[in-house]
Parts: sequence; structure tokens; C-alpha cells
Amino acid sequence: MRCPCRKKSETVAYADCCQPLHEGVRAAASAEALMRSRYAAFALNNARYLSATWHPSTHPAEITFTTGQEWMGLRIVAERTDGDTATVEFIARSRIGGSTDALHETSRFRREGGRWFYVDGVIK
Repeated sequence: MRCPCRKKSETVAYADCCQPLHEGVRAAASAEALMRSRYAAFALNNARYLSATWHPSTHPAEITFTTGQEWMGLRIVAERTDGDTATVEFIARSRIGGSTDALHETSRFRREGGRWFYVDGVIK
């Protein structure tokens, strides 16, 4: 299975990309890797992983998914790391029924204890 975080033209397997992060075999090496793995977790409805990678200061009480939403692609626009903080700007495309949508966000990340966490994001 191709990893959901990759373009359809890429042949990167889920087992070689985000699956080891989702299963806790290894941690994300960068904020961009965490962003990709969180996108894949949304595509696969993996609330456990999303919860584990959400910073405690902004963690929602509940993680919900939109019924019937199909995530169609992720494009990383920019990534910037400054020590233990980082931002990743991305565009994530999805479809519900016949309607398509694009989420354009700049997400903030923080590294604590050697692990990256999603803090929050600004939708553009």
C-alpha cells in the first residue's frame, strides 16, 4: 500500500514511511515527518496516533473524523525549523461526496524530550 502522505506518483510504501511512526517503532525525525505522519493518520482515522502526537497544551478533549471524508493528497509548501520549534505550511486536499476541499495551514510544532509534537495551526 502506498503511504497516504505521498503523491500518487510516488511509490513509497506505508510500511516504509508512516506505519513505523504510527506503531511507535520510531519517532518522527523532523516536524515535516510528523506533519506527514499526522496527515496519514487522518487519512486512516488513527485517533490514537493523533492524540499521542498532539501537544498537551492544545490537545482537544476529543478527536473526531468527518464521516465519508476521503483525503486525496498532501503538498508541503514550506518547512522551517529553529531549534526545538518548527512550522510546516501545507495544503491537504479532501473530498466528501462530490465536493472537494483544500485545507491550507501553517502548523506549529515543538520538540520536547527529543519528540516532535503538533501545537496548533493557522488556516490560510
